[in-house]
Amino acid sequence: MQAACRTRTKHSQRGASAVEFAIVAPLVFFLLFAVIDLCVMFWVNLTMQHAVREGARYAVTGRSDHAPQGSAQRHLAVIEKIRENSMGLFDRVSPRINGVSHGDNGQYHTGMFGTPGQVFVLRLDGSWPLMTPMVQPFFQDGTYRFSVAATMRNEEF
Repeated sequence: MQAACRTRTKHSQRGASAVEFAIVAPLVFFLLFAVIDLCVMFWVNLTMQHAVREGARYAVTGRSDHAPQGSAQRHLAVIEKIRENSMGLFDRVSPRINGVSHGDNGQYHTGMFGTPGQVFVLRLDGSWPLMTPMVQPFFQDGTYRFSVAATMRNEEF
């Protein structure tokens, strides 16, 4: 009699783990992918902050040796320095760069980082597309928008 009860209980529990997994798995995977998305967002932000800081450190020297071939323009050299330090993210974040010095309107031009001794702000506005469809509704257009900046004073160059 007891053996028959044990066998019946054993058979009635068959498949319970699969059902429990089916109930819990979507929540676990949602949380896992949401955490991964948040980590990537913070990584992109910190990487671009580093790139902008390095670009500003380069800009304060007044040099233009990193400019594209045939161009000795300082602002292009600074943008190239930012691109170098962005670990390949520069083109993926759709960057808009502003170099604002005293009385400047932030447009790309040769003097956008100011003159010797002048303080300037190098700011990059970017966006990063989110990969998790369930996280995207929490951000406008499913895109994480961020802004990073560095403020420095130009050296005497």
